[in-house]
Amino acid sequence: MDNFLLRGFLCVIVVCMLSLSARGRSDVLELRDADFDYLAPEHETLLVKFYAPWCGHCKKLAPEFESAATRLKGTVTLAKVDCTSNTETCKNYGVTGYPTLKIFRNGQESSLYDGPRSADGIVNYMKNQAGPDSVPLQSEHDLENFINNFDASVVGFFSGSDSSQLAEFLKGASLMRQSFRFAHTTDLQLGNKYGVTYESVLLFRPPRLSSKFEESVVHHGGPMSITGLRRFIRDNIFGLCPHLTKENKDSLKKRDLLTAYYDLDYLHNPKGSNYWRNRVLKVASKFSSQGLLFSVANRNDFMEELEDEFGLGASDGTELPFVTIRTRTGNKYTMREEFTRDGKSLESFLEDYFAGRLKRYVKSEPVPAKNNGPVKVVVADTFEQIVNDPEKDVLIEFYAPWCGHCKKLEPKYTELGEQLYSDPNIVIAKMDATANDVPQGYDVQGFPTIYFAAAGRKDEPKRYEGAREVKDFISFLKREASKPLVLNGVKEEL
Repeated sequence: MDNFLLRGFLCVIVVCMLSLSARGRSDVLELRDADFDYLAPEHETLLVKFYAPWCGHCKKLAPEFESAATRLKGTVTLAKVDCTSNTETCKNYGVTGYPTLKIFRNGQESSLYDGPRSADGIVNYMKNQAGPDSVPLQSEHDLENFINNFDASVVGFFSGSDSSQLAEFLKGASLMRQSFRFAHTTDLQLGNKYGVTYESVLLFRPPRLSSKFEESVVHHGGPMSITGLRRFIRDNIFGLCPHLTKENKDSLKKRDLLTAYYDLDYLHNPKGSNYWRNRVLKVASKFSSQGLLFSVANRNDFMEELEDEFGLGASDGTELPFVTIRTRTGNKYTMREEFTRDGKSLESFLEDYFAGRLKRYVKSEPVPAKNNGPVKVVVADTFEQIVNDPEKDVLIEFYAPWCGHCKKLEPKYTELGEQLYSDPNIVIAKMDATANDVPQGYDVQGFPTIYFAAAGRKDEPKRYEGAREVKDFISFLKREASKPLVLNGVKEEL
């Protein structure tokens, strides 16, 4: 009996150890200085993450990268290099920030990875990177399978493998494969269904976005060149009203963009998803020549952004679309009128937008009830009044409440404000850039960021790049201020 219990106990230990071992295994290949040049060439396509264990962005990416590696297993290998212990490899590939992602082909660096950082995004992006630059199609079945995809497809139809136009197409595919899907055939008859009678390039929009308001297939009418192909794709890839996702948002938001957010779900409810999109399309077709791109998106995918950037509360959700416009320069507008099923409210909103009658949406904290301290508190709603006062020189700090450097600066910045408190011509100010929209002309990418807006030159704010001691700020202001400083009640002489 004792032996039986002992054997059972040992079995339990072995099972637990195996379980822990399985949980500890990773599908991300770990590469080091000693084996990078040996192992990387074994993989046709390899995505390498260069990281540092202490890096916050790296920690955020880690689970997404791990999940993507598991899903891509057998298709594309994902690897990582710890740059704190493998400095030689990271130096060889010019890694200066973390995380840096690069694509390698057969051991040779191919390109910088500039795709999405979510698991879904990495999977979709890297699937496009696997295999040839352009997929060869041998049959009508191959063609239909290729174009029946979530993303748009670019397909070339050529007369033979020795075609000069095919060679140019393949060059373009090699350069643009990171962003678009390419395929080609040397059998012109495969394109008969789509009106192909001579060598052509066609762009097929995703089947789920097919509508009566635009062609689902677009023919390239220009000369076959890399520049012409790039321009053709750029001008037609999105169509009248693309589906905005986390993966393509960076590309779409480079343009003036209207988005209708609602319960969009093409996987489980394609008909319902297109119900509202068709209403957007109907209106979009009337304004298509005015430089505004239209899109639809799943509200839940962007809820955090909508709450933070447009003030939409979680309880504000209805079945009706919530419509926003964001311009390339950062101006924001929201349609507060209810979206009507006939599209009239959207049409009216757009007429007001193009006529310049809409008031911009600005995210702002409440205006402080008292603001008499040595450092004036600025919110978005008072920026014009305080910072753009044409009679005042203003030094303004853009900060974040959680920023350690900002907290370290605070007592020195307050002392600066105290020394200049009696100066009627200068204002020392600060604004929480996480709770207020930063105006145009001020590039705030990190914290703290400090600018000087001189009296009479508010359209030319100057970034402060000096040291952050009180004496350094005063030296700067003595040079830049429009009038002599009044320090501790004493006017400085020129």
